[in-house]
Amino acid sequence: MAEKKKFIRDSVYGDISLNKFEERIMDMPQFQRLRRIKQLGLINLIYPGATHTRFEHSVGTMYLGSKLATELDLADDDIELIRASALLHDVGHGPFSHVSEGVLSVPHEEFTKYVVTKTSMRDLLEEKFDVNEIVDIVTGKGYLGPIVSGELDVDRMDYLLRDSHNTGVAYGVIDYERIISNLKLDDGLILDIKGVQAAEGALVSRYFMYPSVYQHHTTRIVNSMFRRALKRVIDEDIIKENEIYKYDDTDIISMFRRCENPFVNDIMSRLDNRIIMKRVKTIRLDNFKYPEKMYKIEQSALRKAEEEIGEDYNIDKDYVYINIAEYPRFDEMKTQVNVDDKLYPLTEISNIIGALSKARFNIPDISVYVPQEEKSKFEKFKLENYLDLPEIDREKFHGIHYDQIKLF
Repeated sequence: MAEKKKFIRDSVYGDISLNKFEERIMDMPQFQRLRRIKQLGLINLIYPGATHTRFEHSVGTMYLGSKLATELDLADDDIELIRASALLHDVGHGPFSHVSEGVLSVPHEEFTKYVVTKTSMRDLLEEKFDVNEIVDIVTGKGYLGPIVSGELDVDRMDYLLRDSHNTGVAYGVIDYERIISNLKLDDGLILDIKGVQAAEGALVSRYFMYPSVYQHHTTRIVNSMFRRALKRVIDEDIIKENEIYKYDDTDIISMFRRCENPFVNDIMSRLDNRIIMKRVKTIRLDNFKYPEKMYKIEQSALRKAEEEIGEDYNIDKDYVYINIAEYPRFDEMKTQVNVDDKLYPLTEISNIIGALSKARFNIPDISVYVPQEEKSKFEKFKLENYLDLPEIDREKFHGIHYDQIKLF
């Protein structure tokens, strides 16, 4: 009698089948920890449904990786290697995913490499795979790397679909099957011209998911509050940075609640009760002639400005936050498109993608946040008195109404 297959019922794709070895990987404590790490960190404070985990995302990435590897007509051994690598690609993520990563001196891929090569996970994986090949794929290296970690990879496809599904923000719905069926592997993933429309949809989705979800102004401040508290416990050696891959969300929450440091304890209380810092100043980056210059401002300059604002307005500097939205990279725009056996960057093939590239600074901003009870002090506040900002472009017409991206 044939062995009965095991399935995971996924909220996005339906039944996802697992082989016996994948079951064993998932049963390892290093992988089970991902059940206790939220995919979107603290975004459930803005979108209550955003409680999905790195576990779900990893399984979904494995599913899409398998579909793409099969479409590329890879050998069975390579398909199994892609599935395992996709399953493990986030196993080194710290608590609250990318939120904690903003404090750490190394990216989560380095912790993933450590878990795969230096823990008991290696003993299991070496029964079937070369762990160095898994590390290469997870970090986007080698022939197979772009499938899991590239410009138009299955990791991005899954998180757009999954994050959209769980937040209720419809922007992330993409035609992943059309994209997958039009990709070829040849010195990177090459998109056929027939898949350009679906790729355009994915890029437009990502463009709007950033201000709506990933870089929403409330997302940014709750992340900043958490990071400032996490840095404090790392600096005080309450948590060792090089062991962050061992902790889950609950560990950190419990630690913050019990912490004897009053600032850390207060920040956790504020997050628990959604007492969030409020914006007192916002400047959209497209107000500047050269918005890229904003990303050359040193962190030390931002901290110094926060300290000076605190002194001038009689606020503890730890409760003053200057936050710049993440740089809008959109690496997928570099994807190569095959047109009559010649390769062109997606930005040259698609007017839509070209327009997105030019419009990437339309929505990101620099904002200043303080406690609600201090907000009334800042009616005439001028950020330029504290930071050397780029030159304002006074001739540009700003047609986007900023209030459209507010969420109450």
